[in-house]
Amino acid sequence: MEDMPRVKNRRGLLRGIIVSALLCVCAIASYGVQQGLAQDAKAQSTIEKAFPSSSKCKRCHERVFEEWETSPLARSIHTPTFRAALDAYLASPAGKDKALCFRCHAPHVREFADHAQFFVTQAQSGEPSLDGVACAQCHLIKHVDRTKQPPEPKYELGTKMMYGPYKDAAQNLAHHSMESALFHKSDLCLNCHQVVPAAAELGKSNDLLGNWDQSKAVKSGKECQTCHMPEQVGESANGEAKRKVANHTFPGRIGQLRQEAARLEVTTKVDGEKTTVTVAVQSLVPHNLPTTHPGWASVVLDLDIKGKNLKTVFNDKRVYGRTYADAKGHKTVFDFEAVKVLEETVLKPEEKRMETFSFPTPKDTKTFDVEVVLSYAPVTGPATFLQRIEAESSKGAQDPAFQPIPIAKFGENVPVAR
Repeated sequence: MEDMPRVKNRRGLLRGIIVSALLCVCAIASYGVQQGLAQDAKAQSTIEKAFPSSSKCKRCHERVFEEWETSPLARSIHTPTFRAALDAYLASPAGKDKALCFRCHAPHVREFADHAQFFVTQAQSGEPSLDGVACAQCHLIKHVDRTKQPPEPKYELGTKMMYGPYKDAAQNLAHHSMESALFHKSDLCLNCHQVVPAAAELGKSNDLLGNWDQSKAVKSGKECQTCHMPEQVGESANGEAKRKVANHTFPGRIGQLRQEAARLEVTTKVDGEKTTVTVAVQSLVPHNLPTTHPGWASVVLDLDIKGKNLKTVFNDKRVYGRTYADAKGHKTVFDFEAVKVLEETVLKPEEKRMETFSFPTPKDTKTFDVEVVLSYAPVTGPATFLQRIEAESSKGAQDPAFQPIPIAKFGENVPVAR
């Protein structure tokens, strides 16, 4: 029989070896984490040396910063929807190009393609410290090359020159300033808002705006900034004399501007047992409504007829948007999978669309209510995608992405003719 002390020594030696091995693994893992953090810090420092963080701009441009901070641009890489869509893209065959989504959602990735993984890591963190679309991402643009599709912004880096719309910029130590006519033109916006880089397979159908440049608004001299960066009186920099400046909340589907996007004209005709409601949907914007990115973007016209005791007796809707198909012919809401458009119902620039609804005249009531609502629809897509958004959001199923956003409403009480 083996000597007991010797067995205990062997067991102790084995435990020591195991503990030592685990400590080594932990040390290696810790070293890897530290190295990764160090590399990320170095990458962010390199990027922000060329594209200063918006937090630095806030020191002198507090009003502008506070407006921008509430805007959709400030959350271009922050939302649960973007994270879920980014993960879906990266898992797709097209996902090898990690920088693709960021060419619009954080356009300075164009200058740092070798740091694309860092942009991905920042977005996936849910609380990125890196800016997406902020001050430098626009004000370092010297010109936009419209011969490319999509148009490409050309940045001037390393000179401390910031471009903007004002002639009389105050001298300061933080940066130089130069007036640029580009900042009064729609060209500044087209590099991100005309086509979708990920939807190259769509060819000419990869068009978000429609014939915007042929619209009445554009022919009258209006640019993107006219509506989406409206003039107001205020300071451009802290302590500066007040003057006409551009608003940086970037109103659109978020903000009061959406209420000026369309008008509803409703007529109701009661003809015995049959009633007809005709709705004229007048788009008031010089571009497609909706602009079709993301791929699930749609506007819905809802008709609700309420009879006795305000009970709904009829409901119908019309959907304005695009339906895409992937390479296998299946419907998809992801434009990076889209190879063709199956159906197109978007409202074209300044279009007036007539919709007719017919239904049995409500019974057992002297009057009935007609309610019509035009709204931006909530996010749609595969169940796994929607579940991922819900899981990523601190608000769960109450995340704004799951809520409709009203554009225009109409309501009237209609007598039933006897």
